[in-house]
Amino acid sequence: MVSRSLGHRAPLLWLVLPFMAGLAMGRARDLAPIGWLLTGAAIFSAGSVIAIRLARPRCWSFAIVLSMTLAGTASHSLHRQRLAVWDALPPREARVQVRVDRLFPQADPRKSVGLGRILRAESPLQELAGQGVYFSAISRRGISAAARGAIVETTGVIAALPRNPPVSTFDGYLANAGINFRLTRGRLLAEVEPPPAYRRFCNRGLEKLSAILGEAVVQKRPALVGILRAMLLGQQHELTPEQVLRFRQSGTMHVFSISGLHIAVISIGLHAMLSLLRLPRWAVLAFGLSALWLYVDLTGCAPSAVRAYVMVAFVEVALVLRLPRNPLSALTASALVVLLTAPLDLFSASFQMSYGIVAALLLLGLPLAERWLQVAELFRDLPKISWKRPRRLLDAAWRAVLSAMAIGVASSLVSAVTGAEFFQTLTPGALLANLWVIPVSSLVILLGLVSLLSGLAGFALGCSLANHAAVLVLWVVDTGVRLNLQVPAMWFTASFRLPGMGSVALVALMASMLAGYAAAWRGWSRGFWPPFAVVVLTLIFGLQFA
Repeated sequence: MVSRSLGHRAPLLWLVLPFMAGLAMGRARDLAPIGWLLTGAAIFSAGSVIAIRLARPRCWSFAIVLSMTLAGTASHSLHRQRLAVWDALPPREARVQVRVDRLFPQADPRKSVGLGRILRAESPLQELAGQGVYFSAISRRGISAAARGAIVETTGVIAALPRNPPVSTFDGYLANAGINFRLTRGRLLAEVEPPPAYRRFCNRGLEKLSAILGEAVVQKRPALVGILRAMLLGQQHELTPEQVLRFRQSGTMHVFSISGLHIAVISIGLHAMLSLLRLPRWAVLAFGLSALWLYVDLTGCAPSAVRAYVMVAFVEVALVLRLPRNPLSALTASALVVLLTAPLDLFSASFQMSYGIVAALLLLGLPLAERWLQVAELFRDLPKISWKRPRRLLDAAWRAVLSAMAIGVASSLVSAVTGAEFFQTLTPGALLANLWVIPVSSLVILLGLVSLLSGLAGFALGCSLANHAAVLVLWVVDTGVRLNLQVPAMWFTASFRLPGMGSVALVALMASMLAGYAAAWRGWSRGFWPPFAVVVLTLIFGLQFA
């Protein structure tokens, strides 16, 4: 019953969930050669087509699940591309040419740290060509730091990453990004090929946007401007160590990663601006999505931003095509697109937290808010037509508070598991903090968007006013977070007792939400108790506190 109900509401779950299971199996161990896995996936896929023509739904579902599971297992091996022989080899010196895909901003202008792909390696290490690499290098005299999109030549000490490093470590982050090697103690020898014209445009554009956000305020409040740049452009290196610790302990560090909140707010702002121009729907869609993608690309194309962009694009296209709104289908469609293009994202903290929280909002948060509004309805005995303005305003405020609390509770369940898994931190105070930090941060993002658009248009006064307003609001946020942390028991240092227990707990939590949602939170799931029971049992038996 669960599968059939969910299958009607989000049919792509038949593809997404087995594919995710296959990726997890491929990560655990090598089950079979890639050729065998792909052959099996093709056979079962053909079988599913035959079953559809023969009107055999059970055979179709069985075949498609097996096909996607095998495809997921093969996809993991294809994208990880590990050189197993290197597991037994010590670190060694290497001279390689690397295409720079991502850069981590550094305070030292001579230092380049980022992710890339090895295009060429000197003998006898030619087998490194095509491998993903994390590199850290200092530029030689007269050589500028690496630029995103460039091909650089560097030398350093290269070592292979473990097969499955702990997810909470930096090696775990690299492995989940498809990186197999670390090149450290490097020296940047030369820029073999400059970035393409579009990439140079993006690099200059990011510098321009950063300068605009500091216009008229950077000399007055540099610390708050750093928060503004981190929030709008994802430049977390602008945050001081004290700010990073403060926002992490309060459970609000997510507002500094370009993700769903940023993409949604900026999309709404762009859509409102373009609608004022009275453009046709398709023109608004084309200009809006193009501008939104440019923002994603300028800020570094972080995986969380790309995922959020895909989700927003599906929703926008559905609105233009006047399709029935189905957020769960949009979520699963975007997850399928992301996993087909970057399957290793499944194991990253950002994927699990972003998709887990959005799924929790749809599966638990919105139904819970609806139930609370039914139980705690104001003025239920008075007909709405007789309400005066004060009653209407009070009812709207009450509904907004209950909805925010329900959504906050749902997201906190996911954060309780993922926070301990990836950051060894349990933040009970995150619910209280996020109830006001998220709406206020949305206002900051809108003000930042106004500042950026004004700066790009040459409207200096508008840029200055927006920056001053954003800095003032950020002062309120920073002060409020400080006060929140003074409340006892706002955060704890905690970790799971056994490796892999966090993943099991997250799967159990998502399964309980899917099952309850499929049952419309009636019958055995009445009261919304299953997800809460999973989290309580996890906290009692799974975590150890420092």
